[in-house]
Amino acid sequence: QVQLVESGGGLVQTGGSLRLSCAASVKIFTMYSMAWYRQAPGKQRELVAKITSGGSINYADSVKGRFTISRDNAKNTVYLQMNSLKPEDTAVYYCCGDSALSRYWGQGTQVTVSS
Repeated sequence: QVQLVESGGGLVQTGGSLRLSCAASVKIFTMYSMAWYRQAPGKQRELVAKITSGGSINYADSVKGRFTISRDNAKNTVYLQMNSLKPEDTAVYYCCGDSALSRYWGQGTQVTVSS
């Protein structure tokens, strides 16, 4: 069964940066579309960024120009580089893998941005 483990969250001040990582337990990682979602307390989970198996990328308008999603297939890992962080970016960030047949979720990592 596919397992995803997120890491790299923490506490930063407004304008700071963090790099999130999501490691997958499979060697067919290149066949998966990977995405980052986030959920703030009392709010819906929202899509932040996605990268397909073919390399196509899209971002939520709220993070465009500040966040960058990438993948290292040799390490079965997807990353989210977050720059110019704002308090409204505070949330639990989850990675998601999609093989068309199945979807898998990590347990999440907390990101807190203070003013």
